[in-house]
Amino acid sequence: MTVQDSRCAPGELGRGSPAAEPAALAAPLDLTDLSRRRNAPGRRAGLRRIRWLLRGLVPAALLIAWQWSTSAGLVPPTTLASPKSVLEAARDLIADGELQTALRVSAGRGPLTGLVIGAGIGVAAGLVAGLWKLGEELVDSTLQMLRTVPFIALIPLFVVWFGIGDTPKIVLIAVACIFPVYLNTFAGVRGVDRRLIEVGRVFGLSRTRMITRLVLPNALPSVLVGIRYAMGISLLALVAAEQINASSGLGALVMNASNQIRTDIVIVGVVVYALLGLLVDLIVRLLERLLLPWRPTIVKS
Repeated sequence: MTVQDSRCAPGELGRGSPAAEPAALAAPLDLTDLSRRRNAPGRRAGLRRIRWLLRGLVPAALLIAWQWSTSAGLVPPTTLASPKSVLEAARDLIADGELQTALRVSAGRGPLTGLVIGAGIGVAAGLVAGLWKLGEELVDSTLQMLRTVPFIALIPLFVVWFGIGDTPKIVLIAVACIFPVYLNTFAGVRGVDRRLIEVGRVFGLSRTRMITRLVLPNALPSVLVGIRYAMGISLLALVAAEQINASSGLGALVMNASNQIRTDIVIVGVVVYALLGLLVDLIVRLLERLLLPWRPTIVKS
């Protein structure tokens, strides 16, 4: 009688073999992996702190160099005010209410109104050019040609057309905001996966429902990128309009300070513009979280 080999093939282990369960139970516990999982939140917090430190390293170095160069007399105050002088100027402007008044006047000149008008025109033009070949032939070449014209060059013409009030400023902001929204909307519509369109046709969706249910949701991330750029451009257009054709507002405040060689007030205005740009960016990011909760980057964050 032959003795059957007690060794089993890898695929046969566990088919009634008494060695299956002991082998599974005898598997070593990976304490390193368990410790790594426990320490993962702490490591992530540490990495976040390191990232924030790295982000603040260059601004801190620039601030130190700025203070040192002005304190040592290497740069005269008429060329660049010291950080201390800038803080004192900001304190005086806030105490007098001049900065708040300038911000209120600038906000009342309709940067949001111009942005809404320009973004609406840009989205509509992007949809027309992106969805229909005839629309692309009619719209794209004209807008691409106008896009190369600096919007600042249009200020004198708008003053002649609309007068000296706030209307030319609103129109200027609207014109400046059209092009980034149009370009990103057009790219977003053309970038929709054609397989989704085929699926919509299989399910018998009408053209209107296909646009609202498939095209627009998939093009929305690109549209929001365009709006994000347009919000920054709206601030640039407002600043340009106020510095050329305004007697009040934040741009006029900066321009008057420049004429008086008050670099401290000029830098205060620049810092306020930077903070406004940061606020605008945060608003768009919040809008992305509300409108695009399904995006992987938003789910991860």
